[in-house]
Amino acid sequence: MPILPSNKPVIILIVEDNPTDVLIAKEGFLGARMPNVLHVAADGIVAMEFLRQQGKYASAPRPDLIVLDLNMPRKNGHEVLAEIKADQNLKNIPVVILTTSKSEEDIGRAYGLHANCYISKPVDFDEFTKVVQTIQDFWFSIVTLPSELK
Repeated sequence: MPILPSNKPVIILIVEDNPTDVLIAKEGFLGARMPNVLHVAADGIVAMEFLRQQGKYASAPRPDLIVLDLNMPRKNGHEVLAEIKADQNLKNIPVVILTTSKSEEDIGRAYGLHANCYISKPVDFDEFTKVVQTIQDFWFSIVTLPSELK
């Protein structure tokens, strides 16, 4: 049973610069059992503008979950994660790192910056979509989130 009210779609911000990975993530989330609204930021600067509702994102919704890649142009995922977790208005939004990096340094740094979990992207399409569906199931069917996210 979803933790969020069934009539409220789950709002997910995908921060990813690779169009193929965005497409696969969308497939995974759209194949999930609950309604969701996906927003995509192609780099860290756009992600922070969206989250802070700046400029053309002034009416952007607050995401229930952020799926963040580490390797992006202009502002990388570690920088975005640090900004999110340092911001009183954003720090309670769960951030899932979904990246190709399996580097111990990247993993340790992400958790040190308070990532909620770290997942290495599978290279297989079907496995990738299963991982994305599992992320949604876990965060919105099992986990209890702060009331500001409900």
